[in-house]
Amino acid sequence: MSIRFTAQVGRGVVAMAVAVGLAAGVAGCGGGAGDDRKPHGSPSTTNTGHSEPSAQEGQSDEPMAELRGSDGLGLQITSAQRDSGGFVTVNGTLKNDGAKSLLVPSALSGNETEIIRNGTSLGGATLVDSQGKKRYYVLRDTEGRPLTTTGFSTIRAGDSLAVFMQFPAPPANTSEVEFQLPTFASASIKISG
Repeated sequence: MSIRFTAQVGRGVVAMAVAVGLAAGVAGCGGGAGDDRKPHGSPSTTNTGHSEPSAQEGQSDEPMAELRGSDGLGLQITSAQRDSGGFVTVNGTLKNDGAKSLLVPSALSGNETEIIRNGTSLGGATLVDSQGKKRYYVLRDTEGRPLTTTGFSTIRAGDSLAVFMQFPAPPANTSEVEFQLPTFASASIKISG
């Protein structure tokens, strides 16, 4: 057997091993057929006249805080859960208690260019830890999109929208923070978990 033949066989074996490794990696990391990078759930409004929180969202029947905004817009915060990943998820319901359809104020998105560029959101929300003297802003993904409910513009009279916001977690010994959202009154909420 010549050295040339051995080298060709060796390169073929290496190429085959690399191809198998790449195929296994793609199969393991891929989202499967139909994965078009869109979220599986989308925010929707209901016309029930009252909020029915979902148990799978970690929400309870009684809100921990109710905030009032302008023109009959209200926000009920139903949970603030500390997760092991180092963040806090705040869940709630945004509701139009007014008599007519309401254009959601753009101020709710905040004033940061990167967040505004991604459309209407609750990106202006903050948590204030008065004990630690820190303010926590809504987290963003690697493309600058806020980790909060996005893509809503109007809410019809009597309709509600389930919403969430994710923040960096305050220190473990901090269990109560002030929740603030532009155009709304602020409220004190307790973090569980």
